[in-house]
Amino acid sequence: MDTRFPFVDWFRNSSPYINAHRGRTFVILIEGEAMASGRGEQLVQDLALLHTLGVRLVVVFGIRPQVQQALDEAGIVPRRHQGRWVADEAIMARVERIAAEQRLWLEARLSPGLPNTPLHGIEMTVVSGNLVMAKPLGVREGIDFDHSGEVRRVRAQAIEGLLERGSLVVLPPLGFSSTGEVFDLDAAEVARHAATALGADKLILLGEASGLFDRSGQLQRQLTPREAEPLLLQADPSGELARHLGAACAAARHGVARTHLLSWHDHDALLGELFTRDGVGTMITEHRYEQLRAAELGDIGGLLELLEPLERRGMLVPRSRERLEYEIDDYLVIERDGMIIGCAALHTFGEATMGELACVAVHDDYRGGARGELLLAEIERRARRLGLSALFALTTHSTHWFFEHGFRLADIQALPPLRRDTYNHARKSKILVKTLA
Repeated sequence: MDTRFPFVDWFRNSSPYINAHRGRTFVILIEGEAMASGRGEQLVQDLALLHTLGVRLVVVFGIRPQVQQALDEAGIVPRRHQGRWVADEAIMARVERIAAEQRLWLEARLSPGLPNTPLHGIEMTVVSGNLVMAKPLGVREGIDFDHSGEVRRVRAQAIEGLLERGSLVVLPPLGFSSTGEVFDLDAAEVARHAATALGADKLILLGEASGLFDRSGQLQRQLTPREAEPLLLQADPSGELARHLGAACAAARHGVARTHLLSWHDHDALLGELFTRDGVGTMITEHRYEQLRAAELGDIGGLLELLEPLERRGMLVPRSRERLEYEIDDYLVIERDGMIIGCAALHTFGEATMGELACVAVHDDYRGGARGELLLAEIERRARRLGLSALFALTTHSTHWFFEHGFRLADIQALPPLRRDTYNHARKSKILVKTLA
């Protein structure tokens, strides 16, 4: 009996990411609400797993709800301005105490694990300290913010040294001044500055929201800072989403390769985002991880893997590696995070003013979007640049798709002579033609 374990397939598919993440620097923000809700234990286990896989981790934690609870119990109502509270002596005493308690809790949970727990046998060195320098917010619109501050600089060289020695670095939402004062900081700001100063490969922000959504409620998997900023303008300036999105856009613009907005409510969010191709949240990046581009010789392996299932089902004519290498300049590909998920080719025939749209293919897992239309549009642009006045296609399975995109049925006489001579009469492909405006 063939027993299948879905986990094994997932593990195989995640292996490229395990290799890609090894030795990379991730800055991860865990908001205080996650800890207050009891999600801390599993998040710690996920952090330990990343550490064992060779990821260099800097963990920033928030403490807003814990401090608010302490203030409520003491009957203290903080003054608020511009989305921040004014950290006077009474508030600051509680901020410092709770930050220390939370740091100690994390250090304890990240210590060597007990038998029969997910952390068993994992030995980690967790380090914190005066790694973030701060300055006071000062007086703004007539309000003295007292001990509320902002990041002045992150001691990147010191953190790098700790990461090089295999330590996990923990940063509380506190900063230290050159005069020996301690300031209350926004955790998202600490995470953003740390990621930027370290040139981190990823900044991961774990908050309430599962990511960013468009007006129809569709999750936006990937946005550039320019695309995300209109959403930032719509968000509550004092809310968590605005803080996270602002940090994400700023980090992306200052060299952080990828910033991820995830929800701590989703128990699988962190590992799902890092070890699956599509992820689960929203990624902010200056460089799109899905792109349409001209094919290169290095894409041959990916093209063969994409086309083989379609050739096996008779939807495409088999193409050898040698043929693909010879015709590679005719091809466009859609690459998604290193994987070829779509392609199309434009073949020309000497002086003929009609070109062949060939080998239009999209991976089964990525159909249902507009990738076929994207490939067709780019092929048409390429054809016009070459001075072609029409395209033709041969198909046995996708006639209606071509109809929907402006093609019409034609007979063999419509084909350029060179293509007419090589037409496979046994295959009986439909001939479709589209005039280019």
